[in-house]
Amino acid sequence: MHRLTRAIGVASARHPLRTLAAWAVLAVAVVALATTGGGRFADDLAAPGSESEQAMQLLEERFPEASDGTAMLVFAAGPGERLDASRTAIEAAVARAGRVTHVTSVADPFAADPAGQPRTVSPDGRVGFATVSFDEPAFDLGPDPFVALERALAPARADGVTAELGGDSVFLNVETEQSSSEALGLLVALAVLLVAFGTVVAALVPIVLALVAVATGIGGIVLLANAYEVSTVAPGVAAMVGLGIGIDYALLVMARYREQRAAGRDTQAAVAAAMESSGSSVVFAGGTVVVAMLALVLTGVGVLASMGLATSLVVLVAVAAATTLLPAVLALLGDRLERGRLPHRRRRIAPAPEDTVWWRFGHRVARRPWPFLVASVVLMLGLAAPALGMNLNFPDAGNDPTSTTHRRGYDLLATGFGPGINGPLLVVADLRTPGLDAGDLPEITRRIAADPGVASAGEPVTNTDGDAAVLSVVPTTGPSDLATSETIDRVRSSLPTGVHVSGVTALTDDLNGQLKDTLPVFVGAVLLASILLLMLVFRSVVVPLKAAAMNLLSVGAAYGVLVAVFQWGWLADLVGLQSTTPISSPIPVVMFAIVFGMSMDYEVFLLSRIREEYLRTGDNAESVARGLASTGRVITSAALIMVAVFAGFAADPAPSVKMLGLGLAVAVALDATVVRMVIVPASMTLLGRANWWLPGWLDRLLPQVGGHSSAPPATTYTDVLQPEPVGAR
Repeated sequence: MHRLTRAIGVASARHPLRTLAAWAVLAVAVVALATTGGGRFADDLAAPGSESEQAMQLLEERFPEASDGTAMLVFAAGPGERLDASRTAIEAAVARAGRVTHVTSVADPFAADPAGQPRTVSPDGRVGFATVSFDEPAFDLGPDPFVALERALAPARADGVTAELGGDSVFLNVETEQSSSEALGLLVALAVLLVAFGTVVAALVPIVLALVAVATGIGGIVLLANAYEVSTVAPGVAAMVGLGIGIDYALLVMARYREQRAAGRDTQAAVAAAMESSGSSVVFAGGTVVVAMLALVLTGVGVLASMGLATSLVVLVAVAAATTLLPAVLALLGDRLERGRLPHRRRRIAPAPEDTVWWRFGHRVARRPWPFLVASVVLMLGLAAPALGMNLNFPDAGNDPTSTTHRRGYDLLATGFGPGINGPLLVVADLRTPGLDAGDLPEITRRIAADPGVASAGEPVTNTDGDAAVLSVVPTTGPSDLATSETIDRVRSSLPTGVHVSGVTALTDDLNGQLKDTLPVFVGAVLLASILLLMLVFRSVVVPLKAAAMNLLSVGAAYGVLVAVFQWGWLADLVGLQSTTPISSPIPVVMFAIVFGMSMDYEVFLLSRIREEYLRTGDNAESVARGLASTGRVITSAALIMVAVFAGFAADPAPSVKMLGLGLAVAVALDATVVRMVIVPASMTLLGRANWWLPGWLDRLLPQVGGHSSAPPATTYTDVLQPEPVGAR
């Protein structure tokens, strides 16, 4: 791999204009195609083979109008007032809503039941809603109809009526306000790079490369949506990871390049040396992230599978940019890379390892490894402890900020009709089932209504062919309430064969169950693939196993912090959380994939340098200290950048995005400090030569894909430390 990355880097550096032109054509073409012919994003929340998915398929085949999405126009009069005082204005809003694209009908909120009471107005007459029916399923609508619907509410609002949108379709499709904190994260990243490199040009290069990689990758995701159902959240997650990784990979290669330049090598030789060492580390590190993200496919959940594919695509583009575009840029810039030097920052030769704080800290840990190791592990386990009480559920509109219309609509509906109105269940009966016919529907309805968790059960509606029926059921509890899940289980157990419970609330409940069932397989696949990759890179059994255990510590600690903040409310104001909320069930799965992949990044970068020194000197403690000295500043800078990017997303108004951003920021911060700088050197000191143990039979079995060897320490590694000058043979 070292020779391959060196060859690619040298070729790019020798033909920089061609390389830049090729990248420009690729980026422009992908973005242009995505803009003109990109696909639509949609969230596939169905758990394959689940009861809710079977019911939805049945509806789509025999009762398509019942499977289409619905929403609610929610109206509320002032305290002590009644809606009928503003009936004219409300009816004007309803009429305007009926003319919106994709809307097939809007029910009259004042329509009366046989007793003469309005069906959809609260008993006190203050809160009411009009049901909006669409011509497409909720997952396929997109945000445009809801933007138009909110505008249609203007007549009611002008008359002093509070008017909002509610319902699952709104929650799934409406676009929430965007935070500017992501841009702030990039500014922090720029500040870190300025401090690390000392020049404006050098600091800008990684950011520009990351932006090019993310833009190209996102364009590819939009094109992928033409052939594959890509989740609406996939581009955001891919951009978050791509920005952090893209900047980090460029930083690590540039740091090695500038190190070589400071040692007196010319541009071409420095590029060759940087690509042969750091370039190969970037490829392997990127490979671990891709493998971890692709493992999301094993969950069987469409929204997670598309997230894994989308993120993998962006990471691959970031790796390609770091190994081809970056060498070309470095070759073109040459000494101009050092322009824009900050005041009082003179260009200087890097100090000897013995003169760095990292070298001294490494030896301090080596002198007393047990106290450092025990204290660090106790700290990580203490942070992870709250994760034992993690409450997983799927978020609903009640967890979103009160600044959004669907959250305000959710609160109004809960006030007027109870929380269950926001998460109705859909009971679907297949009347072709032997022993089941339309005459059984009244008894089925009575049985459902008798459940203590059911507030009301509507009248069954049969399709024109008479072979399918559907009825709406309103629980007594909200969509993300654990009691609602228990109600779904009880109702299902009471129903005869051929009758299924579905709806968005049931779909997400089945999704939670699917994730819990497949999580062990997913985690095992990520662990196995990562261990095998590290075994190939470092020709060791101990190093991969130790790395996997330490990465699990990082993930566990991040989970614990999420529980403390989001479930317990600790420091909730600091992250802008308005109320406590359960952990969104997809978040731990996505976090595990991302954190595990990125933790392996730092593991590869640090252990590559330690391995180089060990093969050169055979001194375990000294090689650890020198590895820390060589990478400590770079890894710290890379982690600060990653934390800044993720922390920007932690300020997003949406709780799920906030969870993911905070969890990733905490995981990276702990991994780059406590794990990489304390636990790794302490454990490697204690293990000694055993770190690099690999049975002979396994060494012969594993393919040689890297420059590392299991040979004894007498075997030197001068081909990496002193690479052959470009063109010399």
